[in-house]
Amino acid sequence: MTTVRMTEPPRLPVRNKTAAGERGWGGVSPMLTRLAAERATGVLVRERGTLHLADGLVVHAESPYAPGLDTLLMAHGTLTPEAWQQARTEAGEAHRVGRHLVDSGGVTAGALEVCHLAALYDAAYFALAPSSTPGRFRYGATHWLGPVHPVPVAALERETLRRRDLLHRIWPDPAADEAPLIRADPVAAPALTRRQRTVLARVNGASRATEIARELGHLAFHTLVDVRRLTAAGLVAPHTGREPPSGDAASAATAELSLDPHITLLKRLRDALEAL
Repeated sequence: MTTVRMTEPPRLPVRNKTAAGERGWGGVSPMLTRLAAERATGVLVRERGTLHLADGLVVHAESPYAPGLDTLLMAHGTLTPEAWQQARTEAGEAHRVGRHLVDSGGVTAGALEVCHLAALYDAAYFALAPSSTPGRFRYGATHWLGPVHPVPVAALERETLRRRDLLHRIWPDPAADEAPLIRADPVAAPALTRRQRTVLARVNGASRATEIARELGHLAFHTLVDVRRLTAAGLVAPHTGREPPSGDAASAATAELSLDPHITLLKRLRDALEAL
């Protein structure tokens, strides 16, 4: 009998749990998961933001690091400040501000839903960041906006983890996310998108990425993406008292970034939501 030895097929790739844990990706919020299972209604207050739940679904999110729904609606002329204030005054106590905006003609239902989801995911990214303090949940609290497009907790956590992973792949050092930004001087500056040029123009040695996002009326996470790409290209650096990256280091980072297949996905996502 002839014995034929077969080569073992390569193992399927698996997620490196050790590395994920080191990055703080071991879990998003066990409390939030439990509240979803309970179908709880109320507000979860965390160190960097709040999540509002209704029957276990996330209906709204807020964070001081992300522009609010009002900023996104008014930044590009979708809604006037007068219409927003009127809706808050007339429908805030009834928790129907969103419905009032649509019924009064201040904004279309589609525009409200798109901006609401964008603001919700944007604020949730910061609210669900790793925290040094425990969260607090107040049962029964209802947000003044009212229901627009509730999001399942599982979907919100998946998107939050995806965003963390995306930023890490673009540039693994998060220092530029929160520090004041300064301009650097690369040897060969790459071509920039219009939005990147707009962000770069606001880099003044004092403003942080989230502050630039609020000034421009942009989503904060998208601005973090732009800032990390500008950092990888050697165009900006966090103002930490150290010298900005040298031209050679910046060029190497740019070359490495150009090989990242996730940049294609990022570009498509950015182009799709450019109006926000």
